[in-house]
Amino acid sequence: MPELEEHYADLKSTVADFADKVVAPASAEHDRNHTFPYEVVAQMGEMGLFGLPFPEEYGGMGGDYFALALALEELGRVDQSTAMTLEAGVGLGAMPIFHFGSEDQRRQWLPDLAAGRRLAGFGLTEPGAGSDAGATRTTARRDGDEWVINGNKQFITNSGTDITSLVTVTAVTGTRENGKKAISTIIVPSGTPGFTVEPAYDKVGWNSSDTHPLTFSDARVPVENLLGEEGRGYANFLSILDEGRIAIAAVATGAAQGCVDESVKYARERESMGQKIGSFQSIAFKIARMEARAHTARCAYYEAARLMLAGKPFKKEAAIAKMVASEAAMDNARDATQVHGGYGFMNEYPVARHYRDSKILEIGEGTTEVQLMLIARGLGL
Repeated sequence: MPELEEHYADLKSTVADFADKVVAPASAEHDRNHTFPYEVVAQMGEMGLFGLPFPEEYGGMGGDYFALALALEELGRVDQSTAMTLEAGVGLGAMPIFHFGSEDQRRQWLPDLAAGRRLAGFGLTEPGAGSDAGATRTTARRDGDEWVINGNKQFITNSGTDITSLVTVTAVTGTRENGKKAISTIIVPSGTPGFTVEPAYDKVGWNSSDTHPLTFSDARVPVENLLGEEGRGYANFLSILDEGRIAIAAVATGAAQGCVDESVKYARERESMGQKIGSFQSIAFKIARMEARAHTARCAYYEAARLMLAGKPFKKEAAIAKMVASEAAMDNARDATQVHGGYGFMNEYPVARHYRDSKILEIGEGTTEVQLMLIARGLGL
């Protein structure tokens, strides 16, 4: 694994310190109470984390996607909910506007999003359209100078906070010559009549991450809210997901490393039969395997990010990184819980939260099975 350039290393160190001193102490309470960490998000905004990959002209920090991934890894190490608020806010919320928005749309929405003053959601998944996003049933029909949107979305992150400013949604806007659906992307501002944010989900994990189903009932927005070219919404969102898999891999790598760190700490302190349990080969070898998984996951997302920043194809590598890292997080959470014994089942220990949180990493933004499909396609199969 290559040594980080100085500016990347400094960023990683700064976020690690913030994660340990600010995020970790607050995260247990927010997880227990299922509350959104507004105070932590505000500090992340002040640090410039939401603006890392955006140009300064839009209020960003002038960095790149790898810088974002490094920050996500350090946050994911101590709290996945906080990391996912940043990941979804930037990679899924603001990035579609940056990539596909008009200059007017960028200048209207990006400064607040890049500053962390506002958040945006990514409305792709529906009750009948998850991995098969082409099965989208939400519709948007043209009525004069407005789009009229009807349908439902589910599992949408950052969609119902007090600082959410918009949700970008995919909707069927017509039919192609080949008879397939023409899917477009439309910006729907918060508070739009007919746009309802339904009550939050009762989730297994990620308890302080904001997640809601959404309902659109004759919700009207100006035609100028079309994001990108009409009929290209599905293709555009797929490209956003390719990038997002690197970000998710970074969060998962952080989670995997967090489980290692907590297990090493516990194994050095806990005694059994007159010895520190870390001296037992069964425990030491288990933690060694955990470290190997975290290291491999980190190498995988570093490589995917390197290809992306170099302008080279990275779809297969992003899928590999997402699959390897999410499995590392889940496997390490299980093993860390075992190392901690009965204490690992107590929510006061961070590994218990990682155990609850990590499973969704193998599902969200493309299941493990979808990643295998993408990898196989990349091999020409």
